[in-house]
Amino acid sequence: MENNSEEISNSSVEGMGSSADRRTGTGESDDSLTNRQGHPVTDNQNVRTVGNRGPTTLENYDFLEKISHFDRERIPERVVHARGAGAHGYFETYGKAGNEDVSKYTRAKVFEGVGKQTPVFVRFSTVIGAKESSEVARDPRGFSVKFYTEDGNWDLVGNNLKIFFIRDPLKFPDMVHAFKPDPVTNVQDPERMFDFFSQSPETTHMATFLFSPWGIPANYRQMQGSGVNTYKWVNKDGESVIVKYHWEPINQGIKNLTQKEADDIQSQSTNHATQDLYEAIEKKDYPEWEFSVQIMSDEKHPELDFDPLDPTKLWPTDQFPFLPVGKMVLNKNPENFYAEVEQVAFGTGVLVDGLDFSDDKLLQGRTFSYSDTQRYRVGSNYLQLPINSPKKRVATNQEGGQMQYRVDKDPDLNPHINYEPSSLGGLTEAKQEGEIHEPFYEDKLVRQKIDRPNDFQQAGETYRNFEDWEKDELIINLAGALMVCEEHIQKKMIEYFTEADADYGKRVSERLAEVMKAAGSHHTGSTNADQAVDTAKREGHDADPY
Repeated sequence: MENNSEEISNSSVEGMGSSADRRTGTGESDDSLTNRQGHPVTDNQNVRTVGNRGPTTLENYDFLEKISHFDRERIPERVVHARGAGAHGYFETYGKAGNEDVSKYTRAKVFEGVGKQTPVFVRFSTVIGAKESSEVARDPRGFSVKFYTEDGNWDLVGNNLKIFFIRDPLKFPDMVHAFKPDPVTNVQDPERMFDFFSQSPETTHMATFLFSPWGIPANYRQMQGSGVNTYKWVNKDGESVIVKYHWEPINQGIKNLTQKEADDIQSQSTNHATQDLYEAIEKKDYPEWEFSVQIMSDEKHPELDFDPLDPTKLWPTDQFPFLPVGKMVLNKNPENFYAEVEQVAFGTGVLVDGLDFSDDKLLQGRTFSYSDTQRYRVGSNYLQLPINSPKKRVATNQEGGQMQYRVDKDPDLNPHINYEPSSLGGLTEAKQEGEIHEPFYEDKLVRQKIDRPNDFQQAGETYRNFEDWEKDELIINLAGALMVCEEHIQKKMIEYFTEADADYGKRVSERLAEVMKAAGSHHTGSTNADQAVDTAKREGHDADPY
């Protein structure tokens, strides 16, 4: 009996956190319901009561466990990117950057060889709306990829648009607050957004994209992706280049929506993009993206009229072409939305050897913020969740915190040692492979914006590159949003658009005058929202009380 008991005990320990132990209890079969303690649930329809009318008793353990877990089954939603969808797939490297061996630029193993595949999980999202908000919102889209590489996880946290609103991380919380609902009315108000824009001229370029059809991608499959920020690649000799990352759809093309088309879709569904992604993968119509980089020498580049570290700017492709590096295929839907899509956690600081940070201020601010958010939102042990855990060995001296369900230790090492350095059989440092990249700095510590802000030139170039229908849509959307703003905000935004392109500013000004004249009195919020309120009051049907 003692030997049998020891055998069961060891079996149970080995099976912790896995499906290894499949023993059944009294009255159970393989499909029997249990509670979280493993107790068979024999009645899942009725609580225990005094008589069949009640009252209930406090010792209803199955009910208390079930309802108390239900009360806690939602973690705090993301402050931004709350609404999302995701899928599994793989990244296949070409082994090259354009026509050159990729090892010239980076020693990252994920890019080595031809045809090597690395598992990935991708989460697409809107940015400002809550978890159940509409997927046709005028909003950037998140495009974040977790690579489960042989050297550990690499997270490429990006958006569909290739630039961003701001360049300094200090402004990020204020920017998001301006986009979110009014703290008093709980209603989103374009005036708040344009108030922020009018005081932040660097937003003009992104606003031009956002209010064009590029601000409403048709779905997640048919949109581009970008790392937005500038990163570094480092080769075996410790030499660096700065890079921009881009995802371009291969077979499915790129499609955007007009505001009217988006409104029509929203009247039928608020989650069309999630459905589209899921159903395409179920039908084996797997979406694919080619992964490319733009490469620039790791210098300040005074010959350019912008700073290459500025995330409000595009790198011109005639000077810095897209160099294909590999492709990504999404071929498996999540088995459980909450466990995978909702709990997946990304961070811009999650890099592997051969990849590094640039001096991009926004990137460095995000690098603290993203992982800190996940520790708050999901918990200090969020990296032990299967969707976030690397697909390789993990061995750390980090322990404790909520919901730790394993110790990241090698079983052959001394379990008493949870520190380093040690002479008693604990973990030791890994060997450094390749030369360490050591950038040199010599400057004053200051609070200053960059030397070449050039806030309007690329906004004008973007406007001029739009097709005529895209320009028309941009002007209509901007005027419709600006009409609810105070006059000084309107004037400042028209000044910015005119700085970008004279025709751009003129057309916004003329269209705004037209809609203001037609609308009459000033509104305090979206005119569409005002019309919806009026329509509901006017067309609601009378009913008698019951």
